[in-house]
Amino acid sequence: MTEKISTASSRKRFGMEINMDAYTDFAQVYDEFMDETPYEEWCEFLAGRVKKYGISDAAGCDDEIKNDKCVIKDRSVIKEQEKQNLRQERNTILDLGCGTGTLTELLACKGYDMIGVDNAQEMLQIAMDKRDRSGSDILYLLQDMREFELYGAVGAVISVCDSINYLLEEEEILQTFRLVHNYLYPGGVFIFDFNTVYKYASVIGDATIAENRENCSFIWENYYHEEEEINEYDLTIFARSEGEERFLRFQETHYQRGYCLEQMRGLVEEAGLTVVETLDADTHDAVTPESERIYVVAKKI
Repeated sequence: MTEKISTASSRKRFGMEINMDAYTDFAQVYDEFMDETPYEEWCEFLAGRVKKYGISDAAGCDDEIKNDKCVIKDRSVIKEQEKQNLRQERNTILDLGCGTGTLTELLACKGYDMIGVDNAQEMLQIAMDKRDRSGSDILYLLQDMREFELYGAVGAVISVCDSINYLLEEEEILQTFRLVHNYLYPGGVFIFDFNTVYKYASVIGDATIAENRENCSFIWENYYHEEEEINEYDLTIFARSEGEERFLRFQETHYQRGYCLEQMRGLVEEAGLTVVETLDADTHDAVTPESERIYVVAKKI
């Protein structure tokens, strides 16, 4: 039977000090276990929504250039260097919870200037190793998404692969969304996904998943805490380093909270953003009560 935890103690039990430890040892084998993740499909979806709702193509200064030195926009004179800066801002995408940078690299290949933010140093190190091999010009920042800081505005922000679910309090999500609003260029787009209460309660809650591979194996045990709508999963991983015969065993505990669409819509709007589209992340159709993961597309109007 799942242990009941009082609301008053849930933040202490499931809070930042625990989630900050996630993706340490697991980072070593993360990409191997995620090798069937449809990153290319996600990239095409995200790039399509940025093009549809964003400002990288639609609101350029070039359309309003009056001469070679300046542009008149909203009664302001923007100098040439400022125009260049604005173009770069609008072409920049921030990837919140970028992990090992697989999706970040794919979007960089599409011509976007990418910034990746993650609070797991081990994951970011793998991302930076990929950057070194690819020669891309991605800026990676070791920061908590609840407190991230940038040097300027960005044209789009994305956060996928249920990164938002690691925020266990609505106040933390609102804090993050307000920062997104703050750093988005006017007209910019914010695209994120989240796992639903239905997924944790009815699909993976209290289930055990195991996978065995040649160089690594894992046991993933889920425990769903119904009162707090929090899913606890304990990972036991056996991994063998290249050239080694013996396996190392390590464990991590992760916590994610399920949310419903109306909760997210309310938090997005409270942060000053406008929801322009919601859809089932797996089917790309309308959201249903059985949707396990949901995409939300919002704009800074």
